[in-house]
Amino acid sequence: MQNIFIEQEYKFIPPIHWPFLTRWINRSGFFPWYLKRTAGVVQCEVTNESRLTDSLRAGHGVLVTPNHPSTLDPLAMSYLSRKIDSCFYAMASWHLFHTSRFERWAVRLMGAFSVFREGLDRQAIDMAVRVLTEASRPLCIFPEGTATRTNDRLSEMLDGVSFIARTAAKKRAKDDPSKRVVVHPVAIKYLYLGKLEKEPQQLLEQIEKRLTFRPLEGVSYVERLRRVGEALLSLKEIEYFGEVRGGEIADRQNALVERLMAPLEEEWLGKVQTGGIVGRVKNVRMKVFPDIAKGAVDSQERARRYRHLADTYLAQQIAFYPIGYFEEGVTHERIVETIERFEEDITDEAPTLGPLKVIIDVLPAIEVEPQRDRHAESDALMEQIKHALTSRLNELALLGTPYQFMPDGSSPA
Repeated sequence: MQNIFIEQEYKFIPPIHWPFLTRWINRSGFFPWYLKRTAGVVQCEVTNESRLTDSLRAGHGVLVTPNHPSTLDPLAMSYLSRKIDSCFYAMASWHLFHTSRFERWAVRLMGAFSVFREGLDRQAIDMAVRVLTEASRPLCIFPEGTATRTNDRLSEMLDGVSFIARTAAKKRAKDDPSKRVVVHPVAIKYLYLGKLEKEPQQLLEQIEKRLTFRPLEGVSYVERLRRVGEALLSLKEIEYFGEVRGGEIADRQNALVERLMAPLEEEWLGKVQTGGIVGRVKNVRMKVFPDIAKGAVDSQERARRYRHLADTYLAQQIAFYPIGYFEEGVTHERIVETIERFEEDITDEAPTLGPLKVIIDVLPAIEVEPQRDRHAESDALMEQIKHALTSRLNELALLGTPYQFMPDGSSPA
């Protein structure tokens, strides 16, 4: 489990307001340079940014909601902020403010403010609403809540995005009925520009060796990844069920997620929950972690609760593996991100295999209605965001490099 839990009583961390320095850094191209140097992002294509600038010029409160396939996404958004000559305000998990002093200063300077995921953070919500109400800079929130490592699929989105947008829309309309809040979904797509037989091949071989697999020759990447994935799933089934389970992979994944989550939900929430994994995990963590952060539990109880947190972490990892991702439309990009996912899940280190090109496409504005239809089965705003992102991601998926199996392991010319 990665170190995402900070054992301190939470204190809201606001952004730093130094407009001149922020503007200078944004225009200097520092963050694109940093991405190239540290993550191999060598190309970027920003499209339809005029949609965003038009909304800003109209004086709207603007919320941008990108998909979140990679931990690189917040920095990748700097390409867009440079293009529109305006930095974003952004919600960022509290643990990101507990790195080095320079990193903490840098993220605050560029508009990030903290949000406590393991609790109800009214200060973060109020800050987000105020940003949209004042409409001085756009606000960026990743509605999936966490990096999914699944670029061609959209994961569950959190309803808090809609609450923030509607609350701001109500306040703006109260002050002046002509004032609007709009949402611009933003589609992020990474294209792998390298050769599979280079770094991806080397990393996959390292993973196979950890599992004591012999080097496989004349076997496709898809088959090798299937074997690794099934091996990792089987190991966890043995750990939690005492045996390898039979049946379809999807059924086995779901059964393991329920084995992990159901006992925790019964203990901490009173009953087993339904819905997406991100929301279920968040609800359990909101009960388990705050007393640890306050130092209100003894060492034995602390250890027990950390085991529970580790189980939620594992459940989310398992649920994020998409079913059928290699059944059609297999691309180099899907292969590379799956290798990265395996490495991260095994070692808790998040590798990035480059070189990469990132495409950032601003989608049309969605006007936010101040009131939600309480009789509707789902939130109309979230459904609009989901539909826009899903449609565009399906189109961008076609830009990936199609995978062709070559028995000698090389990439086709």
